Amino acid sequence: MKAIQFKEYGGPEVLNTIDVERPVATGRNVVIEVHAVGVNYADTARREGQYVVPTPLPYIPGAEVAGVVVEVGEEVTSVTPGTRVVTLLESGGYAEYALADERGLIPLPDQVDYSTAAALPLQGLSAYHVLKTMGRLEKGETVLVHAAAGGVGTIAVQLAKIFGAGKVIATASTAEKLELAREMGADVLINYTEEGWEQQVREATGKKGVDVALEMAGGDVFYKTLKCLAPFGRLVVFGVASGEQSNFNPAALMARNQSVIGFFLPQIMRRPEILLPSIQEIFQYVIEGKLKLTIGGTFPLEQAREVHTLLQGRKTTGKLILEPVNR
Repeated sequence: MKAIQFKEYGGPEVLNTIDVERPVATGRNVVIEVHAVGVNYADTARREGQYVVPTPLPYIPGAEVAGVVVEVGEEVTSVTPGTRVVTLLESGGYAEYALADERGLIPLPDQVDYSTAAALPLQGLSAYHVLKTMGRLEKGETVLVHAAAGGVGTIAVQLAKIFGAGKVIATASTAEKLELAREMGADVLINYTEEGWEQQVREATGKKGVDVALEMAGGDVFYKTLKCLAPFGRLVVFGVASGEQSNFNPAALMARNQSVIGFFLPQIMRRPEILLPSIQEIFQYVIEGKLKLTIGGTFPLEQAREVHTLLQGRKTTGKLILEPVNR
């Protein structure tokens, strides 16, 4: 089978199309014929050797996989060949076939296609849990969503509204991206490339500040976002897309009873009693038409280099999907 692999850390050029043996299902594992795999900033961080946890070499990236079970191990009881599924993997998604544990498989509703399914797990679950589980969003509160035209952002704007947010403030880098955020339901649009955007956020809240802020850039954006928090505000950190680490004085949070909270999706994945109900809830929102996914483009597996370049160049909106070749 064909797969995308890197043997050293670096830019998109280290991604190579290779031929490898198709995996074999044993025990509680299944083999999935991959119809769609989501592309994420986590993949680029893995490739650069900058991920939250170490990335072993050589490495086949890809966590979000949607496809059909074609082979099951001798201990598998929950699925049979032919079952449409979506799942999250530690690695191996950028391939025509992937090995997955049956305990992490989520049956795919008939109403949800493969590209939509592959666009949901990482970003859908991240948006859901940064808002609800970590951000503890309550009805009527104000939410700040950075990069609101991106994969997590477009979902977070919509989920914030579904969860009852009183006002959603969206930031993005271009007028086109801000328009997309407006279409997703954002109430206030702010271009974060403009000087003083944090003052605009505070003015939009009547100087009070936001109750929940979603931050994944790091560096200067983190510090400015802290200034946007209301008393009892929660800033949820779920990425460092800029590559710039942030340092701050925790005592500065005390005067206004504010919180900075970290979020790492694999911890949710280890808690099936949290994971499964939340992904089922998200799928239901999609089926009911309450949650719309923005697919920024679908590409052949062999174009992984180009897709990583597009993603890191911030020239895309919504979710980017790789589809295996020769399908």
